Amino acid sequence: MIYYESNMLDVDLLRKEPDKVKKAIAAKNADPKLVDNFLVLDEEWRKMTAELEGLRAEQNRLSETVAAPGGGARLDSPSRRGREPRPAAGRDAAKTNKVKIKDREVDLSAIEKKREELWLKIPNLPSEDTPVGKDEAGNKVLRKVGEPRVFSAKGGSASGGDFKPKDHLELGEGLGIIDFDAGAKVAGSGFYYLKNDGVLLELALVRYALDFLRENGFDLWLTPDLAREKFYIGTGYQPRGPEAQTYVIENSDLGLVATAEVTLAGIHAEEILDENTLPKLYAGYSHCFRQEAGAYGKYSRGLYRVHQFTKVEMFAYARPEDSPRIHEQLLTLEERLWQGLGIPYRVVEMCTGDLGAQAARKFDLEAWMPGREDWGEVTSTSNTTDYQARRLGTKLRRSNGKTEFIHTLNGTAIATSRGIIAIMENYQTADGKIAVPKALQQYMGKDMIG
Repeated sequence: MIYYESNMLDVDLLRKEPDKVKKAIAAKNADPKLVDNFLVLDEEWRKMTAELEGLRAEQNRLSETVAAPGGGARLDSPSRRGREPRPAAGRDAAKTNKVKIKDREVDLSAIEKKREELWLKIPNLPSEDTPVGKDEAGNKVLRKVGEPRVFSAKGGSASGGDFKPKDHLELGEGLGIIDFDAGAKVAGSGFYYLKNDGVLLELALVRYALDFLRENGFDLWLTPDLAREKFYIGTGYQPRGPEAQTYVIENSDLGLVATAEVTLAGIHAEEILDENTLPKLYAGYSHCFRQEAGAYGKYSRGLYRVHQFTKVEMFAYARPEDSPRIHEQLLTLEERLWQGLGIPYRVVEMCTGDLGAQAARKFDLEAWMPGREDWGEVTSTSNTTDYQARRLGTKLRRSNGKTEFIHTLNGTAIATSRGIIAIMENYQTADGKIAVPKALQQYMGKDMIG
């Protein structure tokens, strides 16, 4: 395995160890030329900044030189009453220099914008523990928990009755609890209605997750469904552009959140948190909106990829030395939560090529889904190290008074749309009903749907 240090992705790292950064981001399928192009602009920016500072220093000197005797008035003094006229040559030189300053400021602003745009495209470096791979084929299955419900080739079930299993869409439509036709009529393809017990099942999943996380030390947050563009960019999501998945609000810098990770990360933007208050563990409840552009074949059927769903998201602010341990804790919490639902799952570690821009290390939980006769992702947890904190200006203050960038982590507790798939398909009965998992019965008020 190639070794990558979990270093901060900062300007000094890009300047001092560009080859290391290029090698690391290449493992994430990012273009190493991003680093080269950034460094070209960075050098130009540094030279222009130095030149501008020199012009400003010269302006100060000229102001002192042409100040009227007896008062030391500067060029920008609000009043020159009672002072002698300034020397014409000095006044002209100061005016000329002032024009140069304004021109350089315009040039520097343009360079800064291009430089920042390139910097924002450079992904976080993968952790030294992340397996190297080009795409999802390089992901590593760590363990499987629970036995998938196996149906016989003749349509019989080895665990409860002789019947051919249905997928969640057929079950939901048969029970009258999911309506994609009405959703498409009102909002378009990829939207849906939940009805009656479908509504109760979603709310039960949310309440189950929130109660579970509160018992495990999380503060509960009901977050906005909108966020400003700077918070999407700050967390590593691109709200605009060819690869964007975000629904943006016309004539504003607002977008509908794709995950509460965005809004939870924004809570402490541009703040300094005392290290003795860490870790901060937040559970965010929000709706999520995603364009889900592209073709997904058979996996686009039903609730698996939709444009709107509800999610309970875990988010942590941590000291850098604690983030690997907290990442493992988030994974453990996801496993405990899904074990409580009695759903078979497997834990998969993402390889470098399947990490995404923000994550240094990432794990997925994939539940067994009989309707597709395969595993399907239901949760994900990522350690984004200081990648998001640098963009959002979130720091911690050590006991000795020194400050540094904090680490942020995130993890899905429940994405209700996929939770509903897993429950309906794994708990279906021969007569098309759905047994309610024991963990949800207190919230549903029943033990059977249908």
